[in-house]
Amino acid sequence: MDIKELYSIFCKYPKVSTDSRICIRDSIFFALKGDRFNGNLFAEKALEIGCAYAVVDEWDDNIKNDRIIKVENVLSTLQNLSNYHRKKLKIPIIGITGTNGKTTTKELITISLSRKFKVASTQGNYNNHIGVPLTLLSMDKSHEIGVVEMGANHPGDIKELCEIAEPDYGIITNVGRAHLEGFGTIENVISTKCELYDFIRAHEGKVFVNRDNKTLYELSEGMDRILYGKNDPSLFASGSIADSTPFLEFDWSFFDSSYRVKTRLVGEYNFDNAIAAVAISKFFGINAERISAALEEYEPTNYRSQFMRTEKNDLIIDTYNANPTSMKTSLDFFTSIPTSLPKMVILGEMKELGDVSEEEHRKMVKYIEKQSFSLRYLVGGVFKDLLEEKENCRYFENVDDLIKELENNPVKDYYIFIKGSHSVQLDKVISYL
Repeated sequence: MDIKELYSIFCKYPKVSTDSRICIRDSIFFALKGDRFNGNLFAEKALEIGCAYAVVDEWDDNIKNDRIIKVENVLSTLQNLSNYHRKKLKIPIIGITGTNGKTTTKELITISLSRKFKVASTQGNYNNHIGVPLTLLSMDKSHEIGVVEMGANHPGDIKELCEIAEPDYGIITNVGRAHLEGFGTIENVISTKCELYDFIRAHEGKVFVNRDNKTLYELSEGMDRILYGKNDPSLFASGSIADSTPFLEFDWSFFDSSYRVKTRLVGEYNFDNAIAAVAISKFFGINAERISAALEEYEPTNYRSQFMRTEKNDLIIDTYNANPTSMKTSLDFFTSIPTSLPKMVILGEMKELGDVSEEEHRKMVKYIEKQSFSLRYLVGGVFKDLLEEKENCRYFENVDDLIKELENNPVKDYYIFIKGSHSVQLDKVISYL
């Protein structure tokens, strides 16, 4: 079956499922395979519980079933179908990538553009070779703009996602030291993120660039670009930080009027994400009052730079992800917050750093040892031989060991910063703080 035929079926059943346990009724089930699962084994179950069709690449041809669509490769078929659908929609697509801040920036852009348009955007962090196609296939003729987040772990990833989503506009939030296990070097991180620029340049699209980021400014030279940044009225969108203790407040101007935006985002490092959303929203014709109101309305979820006041402590929770760049930036911010409470840090290890993992964690240990934190708790095997344990500096193999410590020796009346890679599961400790 070719893509045109499959697309005609998709038009009749415009929902897609990839998990037989939670199939959407009258959807098309795509039997994806991975290292630990094989969706082909659950195709019949998916049909039994309500899917209209199942797309498979493993099937006994002697078993006839008109609702089974056999293809050479299910993943490629899913990607090709999403690209075909994207072409049919003919709506502007904004592609977003970057080492840090891409999910927050995506959310801010979406909530602001939604003041005027019906927007479809990446749900959660569905930003890979499966998530991007699913995002595109969630769009329909009622949508007017698409906002697609693109993540990468290896060189070529962004190029592949661009060829699927075909973005007309692009923004790279920043580039930093993350996923080095897959990339190898920071130079590979930069070149991979800039595959978005390469696609936009080749297709005569437009990019939004942070003027304050020297690397991105230089790499986008000669492109059709819109500049945004800090403290520079000559830029298309610019603002200045008014406060960040802990919530970000900033001022920005629209012609002769000035606007104070009081966000629910923690930390001045979120300014770049917010002013990027201002630039894109302004470009698409959202008025200043609506932009400002939307940014104030947005509340981060999934423990991304969230402030929480419990009965015991004040917490800043950032357990969604971690890499050396975001860890250092966040710690710099935390050290700058004025407070009468003693400060404590709970840091989980940073995953996917490959050969430089020990070196990067050693740097982090040395950094926090120089700060005036009253308590330092470090979680994860990589820290074991890097830390000289003291009364105010403790090592824990895993989060469960940390929870036992907090149960036996509760922490109270502290200002606590919690950050680590998602797989460390530091969010489990929140209820004990």
